[in-house]
Amino acid sequence: MRKIMLLSATAAILLSSCVSQKKYNELEAKQRDTQDQLNTATVKLNSCLEEKGRMNEQIARLNNTNAALLNNVGDLATLSKKEAENLERSLESIKEKDLAIRSMQQAMNKKDSVTLALVTSLKGALGNMSDEDIEINVEKGVVYVSISDKLLFDSGRYNITPRAKEVLGKVATVVKNKPNIEFMVEGHTDNKPIKTSMFEDNWDLSVKRATSVVRVLQEDFGVEPARMTAAGRSYYIPVATNETAEGRAKNRRTRIVVLPKLDQFYSMIEEGMEKATKE
Repeated sequence: MRKIMLLSATAAILLSSCVSQKKYNELEAKQRDTQDQLNTATVKLNSCLEEKGRMNEQIARLNNTNAALLNNVGDLATLSKKEAENLERSLESIKEKDLAIRSMQQAMNKKDSVTLALVTSLKGALGNMSDEDIEINVEKGVVYVSISDKLLFDSGRYNITPRAKEVLGKVATVVKNKPNIEFMVEGHTDNKPIKTSMFEDNWDLSVKRATSVVRVLQEDFGVEPARMTAAGRSYYIPVATNETAEGRAKNRRTRIVVLPKLDQFYSMIEEGMEKATKE
C-alpha cells in the first residue's frame, strides 16, 4: 500500500513538473514572440519617426518656399504697379508731345499761309517791275524783298530817287495791310573801299542807305516805325562774286526781310494746344 501511495505521489510530482515545463515553454515562446513583435514595432516606430522628421523638413522647406513665393508675388505686384504708373506717365508725356507737335504744325501751317499771302501781295504790287531790279523769294519761311541800288540810289549816294519812292510806296501799301508782321531793312555794298566826307567806310554807307529807306517808309507812307529795323551789313554777305562788275552790281542792294513775330507764333501754338486739349 505504501508503495502504491509512493508511486502515486511520484507520478503526481512528475505530472505536475511536466505541465509546468510545458507552460513555461509556451510562455517562453510567447515572450519571444512578444519580443519579436516589440522589436518589429520598435523598428517601425523608429522608421516612422525618421519619416516624420523628413516630412517635417519638407514641410519647413515648403513653408520657406511658400513665404519666398509670397514675397515674390508682392514684389511683382509692386513692380507691376510701378510699371503701370511709369507707363501711364509715359503715355501722358507722349500725349502732351503729340498735342505740342500738332499745335506747332498748325501754327506753322498758319504762318505759311500768312507768308504765302504776303508773297502773293508783294508780287501783285510789284509785278510790273524788272526782275533784275527787284527779287522776291522765301527762304526757310522768311520773305525777302531785294531791291538793287541802281533803282534806289545814285552812285555813291544814300538819297532815295523819285523812282525808288514809287517802289517803296507799293511795298508800304502791302505791309501796312498786314499789321502782324515786322521787317528789317538791310543795306549791302560791294567790297570797293569808300571814304568820303559823307561816309567813313562801307559800313557807314550801308547803314545810311538802310535808314534812308526806313525814313521814307515812315515819313512818306506812314509805316509804323516800331515795326521796322534799319541795319547795315557792309560787303560781308555777298550774293555774287566781287571780282566782276556784274557781281558787284548784284551785291549792291537793299534787302527787306520780313520777320515773324515770335510772340504771335507762340500764341498760335498755345491756342492750338488749348484747342487740341478740348477735342
